[in-house]
Amino acid sequence: MSADDPLLAATALLNFDNPSIARLIENRDWNALSTHDQIGAIYDFVRNEIAFGYNRSDDISAAEVLTDGFGQCNTKGILLMALMRAVGVRCRLHGFTIHKELQRGVVPELVYPIAPEEIIHSWIEVETETGWVNLEGFILDAEFLLALQSTFTDTQSLCGYGAGTDCLRAPPVEWTGGDTYIQKTGIVQDLGTFDTPDDFYANHRQSFSLVKDLLYRYVVRHWMNARVRRIRAGRVPRIPGIALSNHHHEGSRHAS
Repeated sequence: MSADDPLLAATALLNFDNPSIARLIENRDWNALSTHDQIGAIYDFVRNEIAFGYNRSDDISAAEVLTDGFGQCNTKGILLMALMRAVGVRCRLHGFTIHKELQRGVVPELVYPIAPEEIIHSWIEVETETGWVNLEGFILDAEFLLALQSTFTDTQSLCGYGAGTDCLRAPPVEWTGGDTYIQKTGIVQDLGTFDTPDDFYANHRQSFSLVKDLLYRYVVRHWMNARVRRIRAGRVPRIPGIALSNHHHEGSRHAS
């Protein structure tokens, strides 16, 4: 394993030399595990101990995501990559766009019409002892996913509320050594693989105007995080075109 391997390198975003990340790895004793168990332990940490939520931007450092304690596909992915590289697991980023419909129910209906049609998305590819696998199932924490499963009992297919899956009852989100997914059915464009998130965001950024960017950072994402907390608590807001199960009537169309 080369010290200058680009798939193990630290970067401004993958700042695994930060004391908070080094301390976490030491406290969890992840360096003592096999590669398979390292991947599983780190994956489970990012999936469930970093809650689903919306940070100030996609391109924030791993240490900032850890401090926030929450994230979405792109930011949780940055932390996942940093932790993997810190223990010697080679990884890269695979970039995409997803249709904004996947975020409906989390994005307030008031601002949904002006949201970009396509949203920057990514998952992480890690090198296991048997080859490369795709990791995307870490995005929604188990408690949030359970709330969706408990609400939408009449369907297997869901594109909304942060999920994009055709197997809602049992999506492939647990680490067993293979691919994991939870937003895959919402993908629109494949943007290719990148050695680092730094490279990805240098080439692909969300198409917000300055005003919309400021609105997102200081207003809209806080609304979204409030809705995420309500959903996690089982109070799922109704949205046009997606029927809640007959027994579930919590929320309202314009709940915030």
